[in-house]
Amino acid sequence: MNVDKAIILAAGYGKRLLPLTLKTPKPLVQIGKNCLLEKTIIFLVRNKVKEIVINTHHLGEQIKKFLKKKKFNTSIKISDEKNKLLDTGGGALKASRFFNNKPFIIINPDTIWSSKYNKELKLLTELYNKNRRPSLLLVHKDLSFDKSFKGDFNLINTIVRKDKKNNYIFTGLQIIDHEAFHNIRKQIFSMNKIWHKLMEEKKLLGIKSKKTFYHVNNLETYEKLVKKI
Repeated sequence: MNVDKAIILAAGYGKRLLPLTLKTPKPLVQIGKNCLLEKTIIFLVRNKVKEIVINTHHLGEQIKKFLKKKKFNTSIKISDEKNKLLDTGGGALKASRFFNNKPFIIINPDTIWSSKYNKELKLLTELYNKNRRPSLLLVHKDLSFDKSFKGDFNLINTIVRKDKKNNYIFTGLQIIDHEAFHNIRKQIFSMNKIWHKLMEEKKLLGIKSKKTFYHVNNLETYEKLVKKI
């Protein structure tokens, strides 16, 4: 079963990209021919995602204008957090109300997504469909263009866990469902809260990406990526 619904997390301030993000929201920062948000939408549409929800906060009106101007050939809705920033978990939970009880992708546009990830999204979907458990796309820190990443997780077969020393970075792509948010009563919370509970129960799964990981982490990395890409 193809997972055809997705949330793009686009509500952050992008503080590590200052001064670029004083007047431009991070998702609209340009890398090559397209901005980060456009690359992410193109990637999702090419992978048969039919319904996208984008959460917004910082300079959110610019994102709305951008979407109106581009007129992407897919359903795109806005989950507005203008009055209250909900963090990654709260933002995803609010945005997911559009999807009823269907599983959905959560994707971070800070990563430079391209057709190189098509096969890996397919494999991630297969892992989710087989086990019906939240699944993350991870990459070994040795494959990261930005060498400042220390690692978020370890991966034993397909089980994700966190140790004192971790070798894998979260790429910003996951497939999840509403069951993972069961019993969450807070409005504002991080996805780390969800992941921590799932890891305690050994219910968080993952696969390894084999691609070089390009992630717009800070201004220095952005400037290097602009020259490279």
